[in-house]
Amino acid sequence: MWEVHEWKHACAILAADFPNEWRDLIALLREFRLRRSWITVGGGNRSLVSRAIDGFLYDRGWSERQFATLVRVDAVEFPSPTHKVDCFKNRVALEIEWNNKNPFFDRDLNNFRLLFDLRAASVGIIITRADELRTIFSALGRAASFGESTTHMGKLLPRVLGGGGGGCPLLVLGITRALYVDDE
Repeated sequence: MWEVHEWKHACAILAADFPNEWRDLIALLREFRLRRSWITVGGGNRSLVSRAIDGFLYDRGWSERQFATLVRVDAVEFPSPTHKVDCFKNRVALEIEWNNKNPFFDRDLNNFRLLFDLRAASVGIIITRADELRTIFSALGRAASFGESTTHMGKLLPRVLGGGGGGCPLLVLGITRALYVDDE
C-alpha cells in the first residue's frame, strides 16, 4: 500500500497520454517492497531504495536526464541548466527523495515547474517515504539517520499544496509500512 496525494489530474494524464509510462509506474507500485536490509545499511551517495527504484525503471527505458535550457535576451544567451531528473521517459519526470535534506523537495518542484512551462515535461512524480515509517526506523535503531529534517511526506505536502510545482500536474507517492519486508 502506498500513500498517494495530488493524483487525479496527473493519473488521468498518464493513463490517457502516456500509457507505457503509466504501466511502468503501476508495475513499480505493485512490485516494490521496502527491505529491512536497505534501511540497516547507510546509503552513501545513493540509497539502496533509490537504486532499486531507478533500476526497475531504467530496465524499462527510463533514464536520468538533465536539460540544457537557456534564456535569451536580444542576442545575449544566459545558460540556465536544470537539475538532473532521476528518472525520465517521454515527458514524464520522476524524482526519488528517500532520505535527503527536505529542501531537495523545493529543487524538485521548481524543476518540474520549469520543465512543464517549457513543455519538456507533462507530469512530475515524487516518491518519498510516508511519515509512519518512523516507527520502523526507531525499532531498527536508525531513527537518527531518518530525522525530521530529511525528506518525508510531512515535509513535502505543504510545499505541494502551497503551489510549489506551479502548473505541473503532480503525483506524490509515499512508501508505507505495508510495503516493509524483513529480509534479514
